[in-house]
Amino acid sequence: MLTCSKTYRDIPFAHRQHWHGGHCSLIHGHNWAITLTFACQKSDANGFVVDFGDLKYLNAWIAQNLDHACLFNESDPESEALLAQFGHLFKAYILPNTSCEGLAQHLHGVFNPMVRAQTEDRVWVTKVEVEEDSKNSATYLPD
Repeated sequence: MLTCSKTYRDIPFAHRQHWHGGHCSLIHGHNWAITLTFACQKSDANGFVVDFGDLKYLNAWIAQNLDHACLFNESDPESEALLAQFGHLFKAYILPNTSCEGLAQHLHGVFNPMVRAQTEDRVWVTKVEVEEDSKNSATYLPD
């Protein structure tokens, strides 16, 4: 198996962990980095796992969905009221779990099908690492 990685850095977005007992229960922002590791059994005609120049669709998805967004857990009891009253003031993205761990797992579920479709199933995402403010990170490795 061959692998390579691409990192998208300095993506500003906010989140909140409504069940957290401390300050993380408040909406707060970070600068994030997302590192995707791609894998294949056989490189392309150029000897690449993926051509980094052909990954613009991933950057576009990040810009559309995460850049300057506010992430909410699906189970957040306040998100509906916040969106109803203030949704015009921010871009919301709702997912199962807004922790670094939850975000890494969620992004694998988003990006892996996109990469497989774009490469006609030759390449897949084997790992997603999410980094919060260059201090904390979590990695998702599918089974």
